[in-house]
Amino acid sequence: MHTKNITTGGKPIEEASKVLIMIHGRGANAGDIISLADYLNVKDFALLAPQATNNTWYPYSFMAPVSQNEPWLSSALNLIKDLVNDINTKGISFENIYFLGFSQGACLTLEFVARNALKYGGVVAFTGGLIGDRVRTENYTGDFNKTSIFIGSSNPDPHVPVQRVNETTKVLSNMNAVVSQKLYNDMAHTISQDEIEMANTIVFSQK
Repeated sequence: MHTKNITTGGKPIEEASKVLIMIHGRGANAGDIISLADYLNVKDFALLAPQATNNTWYPYSFMAPVSQNEPWLSSALNLIKDLVNDINTKGISFENIYFLGFSQGACLTLEFVARNALKYGGVVAFTGGLIGDRVRTENYTGDFNKTSIFIGSSNPDPHVPVQRVNETTKVLSNMNAVVSQKLYNDMAHTISQDEIEMANTIVFSQK
């Protein structure tokens, strides 16, 4: 299962008032995703990037039945929950905790916040959607209390169907999140400069 192996960056958490949890994609690593912070308005943040065992959070597509991705999916979700609890013990409230993920990491990010909806600092999902062969709204409870969420994705994307992105936006919006979704025609499976700018404007400009 996953172990708590965290790459850090930005300000030391003891000196920061805000924390960004960064979740890498399949086949990547914590160092890859944390390097993205160079392009984000997060210079005053502590950066925490957990490392997945064998560089993947769960074995199969995020669109597979959830049971096929267990017990790895639950292990990944529990790891993020433990990380959030650790941040809380440092005196940082949920409202000052931010999340960002790409691809498999974006799916995991969205699944975690939907299962644990609260007023967070903000959420960025570069190419992702809620996990499962179908969206199970019964798994998602809580109130985002106007948390800003940005979801960007390619239309089409080889791994993340646009329909799932749309379904995800609807679920999060119904949970009182302020979701900004943007689809990019034939962008391919990557992060675009426009997505970076959208994330900075929508999520990381919050005061």
